[in-house]
Amino acid sequence: MNTLPLRVTLLQNATLPGGSTCDVLLDGDTVAAVSPAFSLATQPGAVTLDLSGFLLLTAPADPHAHLDKALSWDAINPPMGDLVSAILAWRAYAATMSTESIAARAKAAALLMLRQGTTAVRSHVDILLGDEPLRGVRALVQVREELRGLMDIELVALAGSDVPDADIEAAIDLGVDLVGGSPHLALDPSADLQRLLRLAERKGVGVDIHTDENLTGALTLAEFAEGVRDWPADRNRSAGHCVRLGTLAPDALADVLDEVEASNVGIIANPITNLYLQGWDHPVSTPRGLTAARAVLDRGGIRFAAGADNVRDPFNPVGRSDALETASLLVIAGHLTLDEAYTAVSDGAREVMALPVAGVAVGARAEFLAVRATNLSDAVANASANRYVIHAGTLVAQSTVSYNVAEPTPAHHPSLLETR
Repeated sequence: MNTLPLRVTLLQNATLPGGSTCDVLLDGDTVAAVSPAFSLATQPGAVTLDLSGFLLLTAPADPHAHLDKALSWDAINPPMGDLVSAILAWRAYAATMSTESIAARAKAAALLMLRQGTTAVRSHVDILLGDEPLRGVRALVQVREELRGLMDIELVALAGSDVPDADIEAAIDLGVDLVGGSPHLALDPSADLQRLLRLAERKGVGVDIHTDENLTGALTLAEFAEGVRDWPADRNRSAGHCVRLGTLAPDALADVLDEVEASNVGIIANPITNLYLQGWDHPVSTPRGLTAARAVLDRGGIRFAAGADNVRDPFNPVGRSDALETASLLVIAGHLTLDEAYTAVSDGAREVMALPVAGVAVGARAEFLAVRATNLSDAVANASANRYVIHAGTLVAQSTVSYNVAEPTPAHHPSLLETR
């Protein structure tokens, strides 16, 4: 019988990334106290989780997902290929989808993410072409409501340059939180970018825009940053992908990052999808297809995050819906440290999404992933399936795995006397 969700009061004997162990007292959705291990008494009737052998981390947040596309690879059976191939395959399939089918896949995908530890998701949702352009929007608004209390879901209206303003505005009116799009793919990137920014201003919402998702071609990020320079500080603005940053010479890159930093635009890397989609026309010395993560972090003043992006759809045939996979790819492909990589999928992601500070600190929101591991290196490398997931002080997922491996037969090593 499923006993979850379960309100938790005390996390006991948890290991922190620095190596110390602690108890964490929760008061509803907030951390009330952090003390050395076994120093906080268990309260009668309260639920205590014994986290001996578990590493306690701020729960991941995913700032760039596509729940409406997720888990569609098998149904579409698309050709493997670059971004344009993926878009064409998706558009052909999207014409056949119902609101119900989108909602079923999106809910399954969100619960996979929750099982792995992600307690907050920002998902783009396509404004579709044809007679029912808001099918995806209605589906994801429905899923957000169904999962309320288990995870936080934020929605972005993803509109191509051929989507009318009225459809984007209708999506916002239905409950979508942010305006999005892909201006770099438009025939006139600047015109489409300015259209999206003006629309967001009219509706009084922020933006999260797919930006310069290619190795060559349009470079719109600086113009994007300039366009939001005078926006109110609390109006969120972020740029996803930004692959072109990784192709720029140092001086040109520095100029663009100056604009980004001045406008407080968050940069969201999407390593798994961009490593898959980019570079198909470069069979020799294939470029990494990743934003300039190292340069962005070295600035120190730019909000930086990373997301899993697409999972098993035409834009990426694989993916485990696991933030530890995203962190691992940032280490491998982006040359980030383990701490930097995990921060990008947890505290950094929450900052880009303008969520409350979470983790092991008094007054922080009680959003945690406890994974069986000795340290962060072990957690990212092995990604143990033994996990507890806590959202707003409530245990919302628990996974336990067992292993049974045959004992090796001791090898016989003849002594020198035996071989003579």
